[in-house]
Amino acid sequence: MDKRNAVVTGADRGLGLALTEGLLAKGWKVFAGSYMPDWPQLGELESRYPDLLVILPLDVSSDSSVLAAAAAVEERTPHIDLLINNAGVITDKNEDSIRVPQDYDDILRMYQINSLGPIRMTEAFLPLLERGELKRLCYVSSEAGSIGKAERTAWFGYCMSKAALNRGVRMLFDQLSPDGYTFRLYHPGWLRTYMSGERNTEAELEASESAEPALEYFLGSTLPWDEKPHAIDDTELVMRDWQGREWPW
Repeated sequence: MDKRNAVVTGADRGLGLALTEGLLAKGWKVFAGSYMPDWPQLGELESRYPDLLVILPLDVSSDSSVLAAAAAVEERTPHIDLLINNAGVITDKNEDSIRVPQDYDDILRMYQINSLGPIRMTEAFLPLLERGELKRLCYVSSEAGSIGKAERTAWFGYCMSKAALNRGVRMLFDQLSPDGYTFRLYHPGWLRTYMSGERNTEAELEASESAEPALEYFLGSTLPWDEKPHAIDDTELVMRDWQGREWPW
C-alpha cells in the first residue's frame, strides 16, 4: 500500500504552506486545505507539483465544509496516512485585561477553529486513516495552551482554545492509540505568519524554520534533535516544540 497520502489544514500560507511544500519535496501526495482561494502561493506550488498537490476548499469551523473535503479526498484515494491539523487563528483585538470588554463572538470563533476544528477533521477523516498504514495524527498547538508553563495574562480566547485543543488531543490519544494510531502535538514557536490577519514581523522564526523540525517529528520514528537518535515512545503523549523541548500540560 502506498503510504504517502497526507492532509494538511490551513495550507494557504505560513506554517501550513511550508509543511505542504516540505511533504511534496519528500514525494508525498498532499491534499491541502485552502480557506483563502485568492492567496496565490498555494496555486504556485500546485504548478510545481501538479501530480502531487490537490487543493481542497476547507473551512475547519464548518461541519459541511469538513465533510465535503473528506468526501473529495475519498474520491481520489482509498486511504490517507497523515493528518496535520495546522489551521489556527488568533485575535487582532486589544484584550489585554479583564478590565476591558471582551469580544465573546471572537473568542467563540477561535474555539471553533483552534479547538473544535481539529476534532471535526479527525472525526471526518478517521475512515480514511483507518485504511492507511501510518495512522499518524498531528496537531499544531502552542505554548499558550500550557497551563503549567505559559505565563500569558492576555488573549483569553487564544490561550483557552489551545488548552482545550490539548485536552481534546489527550482524549483522542486515550481512545485511538490502542488501535495503532500515533500522535504528535507540536508547539511551532513564535512565527512570522499572518494568524492575526497581518504578517507578524516581530516574531522569532520564519515558517520554514519551524516546518523542517516539525516534519522530522511528524514523520520520523526518531527524535531529530538528539545527538543519538532514539525511538519516540508512542505510548506517551507529549507536546514538543521546534527545538525538541517538552512542554508541560
